[in-house]
Amino acid sequence: MTQLGFFIDVAKCVGCKTCMIACKDKKDLPVGRNFRRVVEYAGGEWEEVDGAWAQDVYAYYVSIACNECADPACVKVCPTGAHAKRSSNGLVLIEREKCIGCRACEQACPYGAPQFDAVAKKMTKCDACVDLLAKGQQPACVAACPQRAIEFGDVVALRAKHGALAAIAPLPLPATKPSLVVNAPRTAKASGDKSGTVYR
Repeated sequence: MTQLGFFIDVAKCVGCKTCMIACKDKKDLPVGRNFRRVVEYAGGEWEEVDGAWAQDVYAYYVSIACNECADPACVKVCPTGAHAKRSSNGLVLIEREKCIGCRACEQACPYGAPQFDAVAKKMTKCDACVDLLAKGQQPACVAACPQRAIEFGDVVALRAKHGALAAIAPLPLPATKPSLVVNAPRTAKASGDKSGTVYR
């Protein structure tokens, strides 16, 4: 089975949020509902050492969406089977008709991917732009990134090309086996680090 996933080059990302805006536009999402989010993780301080100032300040941006996990928490907790993992490509999708809007998936997902549609009383999330994939195109976030910091494809191929790192702070430890590859900047902190602050 092919497992599709994302590569995020955090070392290239400048935090412009073009990926987030492209996704929001493509999916016509209202204020407050975002399938892709860009957060800044920053910390460190300046201190005087022997009359000179030294610093360990760091800041970087991480683009976050559904990571099409191999062991998705959302699928495990869904009481109706609305959340399901496609056997053909590994995408985790929501069958709208089956969703009862209980929000269990929202609570279970460590990445905050499922988003509640308050009007329809249904859960929604990134679907990797399946309509574009069917036409041989890339997801909107990938196509829009001016830095080419996001790639999408077979996660095995992405790992062969970019390595196997799947988490840096503020991302959680990869307990759900995300189909994600991350290129960390030099100043990146390990997943689980609490020294920095998340800015949205």
